[in-house]
Amino acid sequence: MDGDSRTALNEAAPPRDPHTLLRRHGLRCTSARLRILSLLHSSGQHLAATEVCDRLARSGSDRHHTTAYRSLEALTTVGALHAVPGRGPTRYGMSDEPHHHVACQRCGHIADLPSTPMADAVATVEELTGLRPGASGSLLLYGLCASCSTDTALCS
Repeated sequence: MDGDSRTALNEAAPPRDPHTLLRRHGLRCTSARLRILSLLHSSGQHLAATEVCDRLARSGSDRHHTTAYRSLEALTTVGALHAVPGRGPTRYGMSDEPHHHVACQRCGHIADLPSTPMADAVATVEELTGLRPGASGSLLLYGLCASCSTDTALCS
């Protein structure tokens, strides 16, 4: 990757500071939004809305579930978060770099897959099928995670 490409990616990457991220997207810095952004950033995981609510409650931030759901929706609408549909509920995540997602068909686990090493594969998929990444620039791939693919108790 050349210097210009790295610069462009860095300018497109979301800032790590939740206040800056909210301001960049024109949203008010409410305590619910700040806590959700901090939670998702620190967890490094994609969480369902119920998981977000549970973790916020465990951390002493007992907010009404409706507030959390509305905050997740607002943050996703402006692109501060991304929503990943899959097995079970939609999961929400954030990343500092462009990426695709892989989802386990059995347990629902979702993980990020960096875009750069996938560029040739994405181009091939587009050439063969006409399928292109959506508005978020992401493809969602399904399969079995390492844990589910080796768990013979689930196979019959």
